Amino acid sequence: MDKKNTIIGVALLIAAFAAFWLSARNQPKHSPAAAQPAVAPATVQAPAAPTAAGSPAAPVSGATQPTPAPVSYASSNGLYDLPTALPAEAQVVTLANGTIEVFFSDFGGAIRDVAFLKHQAVKGQPAPYVFNAAHAAPILSFTGVPGLDASAKWELVEKAADHVTFRAVADGHLEITRTFTLPQPGQPGDPYRLQVSTTLRNVSDSAIAAQRLSLNLGTATLVDKNDTGLYLNAAAWDGDSTTYIGRDKLTGGSGLFGIGASDPKRYVEHTGTIVWGAVKNQFFASIFTPDQPGTGLVARRVKVRSDLPDVASAAFGITSDFNFDVPRLEPGASATLGGKLYVGPKEYSRLKEFEKREEKAMQFDAYFFNKIFLAHYVAPFLIWILSAFHGVLGNWGWAILFATLLLKVVTLPLTLSAAKSSKRMAKIQPRLKEINEKYADNPQKKQKATLELFKEAKVNPVGGCLPILITMPFFVGFYVMLSTSSDLRFAEWFWIKDLAAPDTIGHIPLFGMQLPINVMPLLMGISSIVQMQLMPTPSMDNAQAKMMKFMPLLFVLFCYNFGSGLALYWTISNIFTIGQQIIINRMPDHDPLPAGPGVKNVTPAGKRPKQK
Repeated sequence: MDKKNTIIGVALLIAAFAAFWLSARNQPKHSPAAAQPAVAPATVQAPAAPTAAGSPAAPVSGATQPTPAPVSYASSNGLYDLPTALPAEAQVVTLANGTIEVFFSDFGGAIRDVAFLKHQAVKGQPAPYVFNAAHAAPILSFTGVPGLDASAKWELVEKAADHVTFRAVADGHLEITRTFTLPQPGQPGDPYRLQVSTTLRNVSDSAIAAQRLSLNLGTATLVDKNDTGLYLNAAAWDGDSTTYIGRDKLTGGSGLFGIGASDPKRYVEHTGTIVWGAVKNQFFASIFTPDQPGTGLVARRVKVRSDLPDVASAAFGITSDFNFDVPRLEPGASATLGGKLYVGPKEYSRLKEFEKREEKAMQFDAYFFNKIFLAHYVAPFLIWILSAFHGVLGNWGWAILFATLLLKVVTLPLTLSAAKSSKRMAKIQPRLKEINEKYADNPQKKQKATLELFKEAKVNPVGGCLPILITMPFFVGFYVMLSTSSDLRFAEWFWIKDLAAPDTIGHIPLFGMQLPINVMPLLMGISSIVQMQLMPTPSMDNAQAKMMKFMPLLFVLFCYNFGSGLALYWTISNIFTIGQQIIINRMPDHDPLPAGPGVKNVTPAGKRPKQK
């Protein structure tokens, strides 16, 4: 058993160090300048709303967006798409409402990109974050239909303060008119959500057969250097469950020891009823909810950084096409396809208000580990608590601190019971040792005697596991919440500049790498060690004892490059438990503990209990 436990412990340590090394290796070289977006930016002037004559007005100062490669639309190397650039003669018009600016292009008759005016691209710089900046196609442009796709020029029919209308005719037969409406201040509707109406009319003398068309949902890219791409995916909800197509499903890989090896894929298709489809990254999403369900979703990679090789994960974004069926159209007949397009931050409280469970895009239930610890229930609860404290305190760091204290107080009765049980378990170790020696050759009698001793001593043998079982759902809930919610992006607390990212204060050169110095995980590790020293430790073999000593180190290594808000929660929880354990260790235990054979039960103070 000792050898087996030692092997397991060594394997865990190797895995933790490997994860730490790979994470540090993937970190970009340290620069005193502010972190740059994942897509190499070039400062440009984004057109503002057109004048009455239809020509662009004054540009938006300070707007930034990536410079796409000068290639034609629908370009590909066979395994992935490349970014597209608008032709020089393209006309761009804008709708704005103070929250977002939506830039439309008459090439494709759709949304070139969307600027989030209340979300910075880079902390400390005024330029807003731009979704779909480098893209395979404009958002909601038709794909694979000559005369209607992003390479086709559409007619700008109308431009008003709150809507824009485009028109195009494919092959002289199918006329399509599209109107995008953006709610203005004071009007009903979410400021990040556009109403989209597409009317298809047969202008020919012959019927047009039923056909399947596709709309592009945009291209999502990494938000910054700390984004690992874990939440960079396409998503589809069928009314019951959500399917996520991650970028990693397209890249292929060698697998573990060759197991699960796969070649890169040109695309991944999900067929079936689609109530809404999305492409998203860690903090932002494009979610299209049609009035009538679609029939499938196709995800593809887009190489958005030409300065990185194809093996670099940061070089790629992901795009998706939403498939839907168009009925047969007789001459002069028409069909209207309506829907709502949300392009904005992943805010649970906002998405929860929509009609078709768009909050599933937060991805709280994406992984089996999340479901085991009920993260899809705990994370929304934690967001509600944090939002309540933030509304009072005005700072997300303090909100995490007080939310953690509230959770510890609520679960205090259970943790106190578990702590007392652990304390009493430590006191009966001599008796347990006697039982193990006496019945070493009789497992049945040993088990029976052990259970009787637990009953006499009022010890719960699994009581020591309760604190972990209680804590883990909140730990996982905090992790998925901090990893996906845009609320905590760029939130500051003391030296921490971004609670959703590591609190790196410097770097140490080691073996040709720049190892980050992250303070909160180190504090988490120190507080975990202190907590472990105060906890009563039952007898265990040497291998188990060594493993317990290494547990804080394992947690630090695994969590080292997670968001600092998660380490803040864990550290505050540890400090509270340390204070609680100090009080428990000093409390007298007046319940009698069973003595050894031939000795009457005595209290810890040495007094004989009263006879009944």
